[in-house]
Amino acid sequence: MKFNTKAFRIGGYSILASVIAIAIAIMANIFINALPATLTQFDTTSNQLFSISEQTESILKNLENDITIYWIVQSGYEDSTVENLINRYKALSNKITITKKDPDVYPTFVAQYTSENIYNNSLIVECGERSRYVSYEYIYEYDYTNYYYNGTYDVSFAGEGLLTSAISYVTNNNLPTIYMLTGHGEAELAETFESAIVDENMTIEELSLLTVNAVPEDADCIFINSPQGDISEEEKALLLTYLQSGGNLYLISGPLESGEKLTNLESLMSEYGVSANDGIVIEGDRNYYAYGTPYYLLPDMASHTITEPLINSRYYVLLSIAQGLTISDGLRDGLSVTDLLVTSNKAFSKTAGYALQTYSKEDGDIDGPFALAVAITDTINDSTEAHIVWVSSSALVDEWSNTKVSGGNLDFFINVLGWMCELEDSISIHSKSIDYNMLTVDEGTASILIALVVGIIPAAYLIIGICIFVRRKRR
Repeated sequence: MKFNTKAFRIGGYSILASVIAIAIAIMANIFINALPATLTQFDTTSNQLFSISEQTESILKNLENDITIYWIVQSGYEDSTVENLINRYKALSNKITITKKDPDVYPTFVAQYTSENIYNNSLIVECGERSRYVSYEYIYEYDYTNYYYNGTYDVSFAGEGLLTSAISYVTNNNLPTIYMLTGHGEAELAETFESAIVDENMTIEELSLLTVNAVPEDADCIFINSPQGDISEEEKALLLTYLQSGGNLYLISGPLESGEKLTNLESLMSEYGVSANDGIVIEGDRNYYAYGTPYYLLPDMASHTITEPLINSRYYVLLSIAQGLTISDGLRDGLSVTDLLVTSNKAFSKTAGYALQTYSKEDGDIDGPFALAVAITDTINDSTEAHIVWVSSSALVDEWSNTKVSGGNLDFFINVLGWMCELEDSISIHSKSIDYNMLTVDEGTASILIALVVGIIPAAYLIIGICIFVRRKRR
């Protein structure tokens, strides 16, 4: 066999070119795999399923301590969505390390962190002595609302909110404590809202002012949720002392079906320049109420630290059976009151309350507009401020109302606590739907596409190939 023939040289060049091309491809793959996920993976989903929120980016950017995320998963059972999520976290911060732990190989590893049931693709976030277990059981949320109607259900991915909350928890040593007042028929907080407080890494405690001499020193906020009875004069004095020393009060109330007035509680609020009007607010502008019902209110949001995220994301807050709040014209020095949620100019308050017979304005009804939520800041000295937020509708923390505005009520609720407790990065990250929109075509279009892909295009390539072959033969 001769090695200096033209055919051998051409073949040698071809092999050499192939080897070089393969080597370049291998090197390119190695280089690309070494790049962070933010540069190599692009999110083309309509709801940005694989994108990270600005809140998470801010928290990751400001990390000071090293964090390890343990991915608990058996080999071959990796969830690609979870993997994509944790890779993006790692790409955004050099403080994060991802370590995969196969429970078959390390059967006792998770027991060091939790006694909960272990599921594949669960996560453990660790920073120093602190850790939190993020169960795969809660990473996906299932909504069966439509199941009984059409046999379908919705699935959402809650991984980012849970993981970011876990990172915030393990990196913060001072966690706020929220005291929920009891003893006046206060409503229990709905599960969604209570879970959100826990996800915000806040501690919830109950407080009866009848059994203490003062509000606990570790109280970052006193929360009063829809009381059905009034506080006593003694309880009012304790709350006033707490606020005068720089405490925070979050009051959610509404008109009582019994018609009773919360005299002492409203007297406390009048100390801070806000009073409640009698009756139930009726909205006269169709753009400000929902479902054709004038007391299902969709108020305007005034600019404030609490409302800005909702305004920017174009969320609504839905309130019903609300009282109108009025701000005093003569606020004392150091006291400022800001509207958060406001009605239109066409709103009025039906003084008949629950006994109203018509949505039309009648003699004795009170003209609006009204505030439905206000934020109060009392500057006590150069270093101390008291914060109060009063929302005049119990529906703010109602599960049904919250779902009707895609979680807008929950966002508002959490943002209030974040403002009061000085949490710059309060975590209110919505779950993202993973339901995909299918492309549906009729039978005629489908037949054309099949003929094009299966018949016409291959036949065209075959004919072109034959023509080129015949043409070369004739040369």
